[in-house]
Amino acid sequence: MSYRYRDDLATADAAFEAEGGTLEELFNDAAVAMFEIMVDTGSVSPRVTKTIDLVNEDIDGLLFDWLSELVYLKDAEGVVFSRFDVKIKKNGSYELNAVATGENINRNKHRLRSDVKAVTYHMFEVKKTGDVWSARVVLDL
Repeated sequence: MSYRYRDDLATADAAFEAEGGTLEELFNDAAVAMFEIMVDTGSVSPRVTKTIDLVNEDIDGLLFDWLSELVYLKDAEGVVFSRFDVKIKKNGSYELNAVATGENINRNKHRLRSDVKAVTYHMFEVKKTGDVWSARVVLDL
């Protein structure tokens, strides 16, 4: 996994940069980075599986939608995730098909950290440099 937290980007929020050799690696690492802000993902067992299908014209929009959907599922269904299997293809638009695996939040079991309220557009960026995809994400806590 390749991500690093950036305390210098947002003092009241959480920020990270992620990268991967493929879009799938980037989206996986961004999801892990986001959930590590919320919970020690090592304490999350693979008991609940959610399938997520998204389409967006732009790759940055797709990453924003992906992370936002995961935050929504955490809030609406009380689930935290620790594993992600992401597939992305481009057929005019970018299409994501992913499976997120985790379990219902259990305060007695999970080592909870900060609650992510939303993904923000502040300094949000996805780019490809050479063979590496990278993203910068700021989360509202």
